[in-house]
Amino acid sequence: MSGVARRTVVAAAGGAGLTAALAACGGGADDKGAADGRNTAPEATALARTGDIPVGGGKILADKGLVITQPKAGEFKAFSSKCTHLGCAVSSVKDGAIVCPCHQSHFDISDGSVKSGPAPSPLPPEPIQVVGEEISLG
Repeated sequence: MSGVARRTVVAAAGGAGLTAALAACGGGADDKGAADGRNTAPEATALARTGDIPVGGGKILADKGLVITQPKAGEFKAFSSKCTHLGCAVSSVKDGAIVCPCHQSHFDISDGSVKSGPAPSPLPPEPIQVVGEEISLG
């Protein structure tokens, strides 16, 4: 056998792996993620443009599980698109209401409250932010 024992090689390799793992965990990074203070958090991705949301109506983003409404000009709200009755996805926004097709629950576009139907509670609000003409999760 050569001059290095097998357990010495294994211990050295394990120690190198531990050192690499600890180095990857940070050390010196600020809350934004980079040691030099740069913000490395991913940029917010626009969900929609303000012009896509009609005043007094809304738009359903089925892939995001959201419905965004504009109750008054320049006022944007977002809610879960999952009905609080049986979990069906809402299907339309019309006449100031977000409508669930399963049992015809209607929710107010300004606050998500139940206007009619069997739904027991309002649609949960979702945080959004509007910057310029872009609406993104906030």
